[in-house]
Amino acid sequence: MKPYSYLITAFTGLVLAGLTSSACAKSLASECAEAKAEFLSKDESLKKTLSKASGYAIFPKVAKGAFGIGAAAGKGEVYETGNDKAVGEAKLKQVTVGFQAGGQAYAELILFEDKTSLDNFKKGNFEFSAQVSAVAIKAGASANAKYEHGVIVLTVAKGGLMYEASVGGQKFKYKAY
Repeated sequence: MKPYSYLITAFTGLVLAGLTSSACAKSLASECAEAKAEFLSKDESLKKTLSKASGYAIFPKVAKGAFGIGAAAGKGEVYETGNDKAVGEAKLKQVTVGFQAGGQAYAELILFEDKTSLDNFKKGNFEFSAQVSAVAIKAGASANAKYEHGVIVLTVAKGGLMYEASVGGQKFKYKAY
């Protein structure tokens, strides 16, 4: 391993640790409920979009750090439409490569267009390539968002600062309750 690789790994680890250390006392369910409420408050049209989806996964806090190579991680819950009770837990991991530096935290909401998309996610080895893009939530964003490969990905920035021109993908693991 090259000497600068250790530096990149250490920096990314410190940024991720700092971003994830706050709010450890809250339960995952309450964090997901708060994140959902925040998404809905920022975009009133999301309620209609959510009601038409087969289900959704919500990650209340995804922490991301980068210096050349980036990494992100988060934990959330999966819901089926019509049931406000979580059916399982999901973990998100992301790796990116490119011009990037900094750290940030954000919430992520993934809407599943149909039962097939939701079932594929629940099989436990779901991933997004660089072609699936996330939409930063604002008024009307979800009404204009289009499903790509059966999903819509929405995000809300929580804090931090990231300069980025990178390529990468997200990988998910699912565990039923």
